[in-house]
Amino acid sequence: MIKIALLSIGLLLLSGCSFKSPPNQWQYKSTSAFDSYIKNFLSSNDALAKNDLNRAVEHAKQSADLTMLSRIYLGECALNISVGLKDSCEKYNNIADLINDKTLDAYYHLITLNMNSLQLLNLDKEYKDFASYISTKEFSKADAQISKISKPTSKLLCAALMKENLSSKTRKEMIDLASFYGYKRSVVFWLNEAKKNSKDENERNNLSKKISVLKSKN
Repeated sequence: MIKIALLSIGLLLLSGCSFKSPPNQWQYKSTSAFDSYIKNFLSSNDALAKNDLNRAVEHAKQSADLTMLSRIYLGECALNISVGLKDSCEKYNNIADLINDKTLDAYYHLITLNMNSLQLLNLDKEYKDFASYISTKEFSKADAQISKISKPTSKLLCAALMKENLSSKTRKEMIDLASFYGYKRSVVFWLNEAKKNSKDENERNNLSKKISVLKSKN
């Protein structure tokens, strides 16, 4: 009887919902691919990053709800901006009228430095204080706020948004942060920023050498 009971339980488990794939598996796959894209893009693994982004977009396009796709496009734009690449978020803008997400809209206006008080209210709380100081041009307070942001990629983005008004201390912290995670593209960008803003000739020469070493293929 015990063996029969155990067998019955086993059959129930095998036929139960625990073995069923979630119906929104496309979301998990899209999110996973985009997370991989972030790491490979910032690490200068360009071929892998391109493949990751294509997969993320492909999975997101399996739904008529374009919120996931808009997050991918906006995330791609933010990553470009975080390493000094010009990006007007055109892909996001092309579908923005097809979604209704105030948080995403507020984030878009943050990374394009075009925020108003209403958009500030809808912004994710991690960015609110930083965005408030940026909008009032209180750059020293915005600079200090960057260290309080928890997510590494968010720190790198916010620092890039005010790179002309960033302190040398925070610039150095961004180099260290990017180096810790192996984000080569970010490291090179911030080394260039440090070189651009340094008035010390020896420091500029050392930074140039570091950049040359990191960009060399040998």
